Amino acid sequence: MRLARSFIAIVSAALGAACMSAALASTSTTEPIDGQPAKPLYQMQPVEVGRYLAWEHAHEPDVRRRIAAIARKNIGQPYRLNLLGEFPFQVHDALPMFSLDHSDCTVFVEHTYAMALSKSWDEFFWMLQRIRYRDGIIGVATRNHYTELDWNVANRWLVTDVSAQLVGSDGPSYPMTVDRATFLRTRHHTDADIPVETSRQAYVPKARAVALASQLREGDYVNVVSLLADGKTMVTHVGLVVLGPDGERHFLHSSDPAVREETFASFIARAEAREERNRQAGKKGSTLIGFKFLRLNDDIVVPPMAPQPRPS
Repeated sequence: MRLARSFIAIVSAALGAACMSAALASTSTTEPIDGQPAKPLYQMQPVEVGRYLAWEHAHEPDVRRRIAAIARKNIGQPYRLNLLGEFPFQVHDALPMFSLDHSDCTVFVEHTYAMALSKSWDEFFWMLQRIRYRDGIIGVATRNHYTELDWNVANRWLVTDVSAQLVGSDGPSYPMTVDRATFLRTRHHTDADIPVETSRQAYVPKARAVALASQLREGDYVNVVSLLADGKTMVTHVGLVVLGPDGERHFLHSSDPAVREETFASFIARAEAREERNRQAGKKGSTLIGFKFLRLNDDIVVPPMAPQPRPS
């Protein structure tokens, strides 16, 4: 009996030491890093992202430069459409609430902004939901689905539309009608009593975009405006402004096959080449007509997250 008690005590001590070692090892992974990690952001695990964000904030106090640095850390990230949902918060689909290894254009922008405004993984995840949903209330019905009338409006604390200012009062615009109730019912099997909304949106025509882009600043938000095959005009793609080595404004964005950085002239040329291929093949497709540009606010005051309502 005495031997049994001694054996149990030894085993308990060993297990306790093992648990303590594991706890210390786990804690050590959250300690600050000495230098910027070599691996790209999309190959990191969440704990590594948290450490990287703490390092980035300590070494780059300017939020615009931090946005550019974090965005470039994801160059090469594979593109995949329809990445995110509300699972497990809601179960209308099985898509998760964040993605590190892949992005689409909106996911790339939201993650970059959220990371640039955060010093830890916990803060990043909170900030991502604050950006992605109206008032930060998580749910498919409160997600900022439409760029012009949802995302840009809900995130006025972060960015300000300067398109009309750039082109002048007589600049071009397009009408937009949004029926969120029908969209949610047909695309997400969700019923919501939301009235139809109409609006008119100013934009910068592609012929003037390269010249006017010189007035943009690093970290500004880019909306690509297209004429669709059905005759509707809307934002079909988004990305960020970064500065090239010579100060030229570059477009950094997630598009098939991966996140890339290019000049606005290059982006326009590629779009026009695709449109010509579609025309020669007799295919219908979208046509690039211009851009909406949104200025990153100089004084960013992040609003509090609204209380989550109790599910009905």
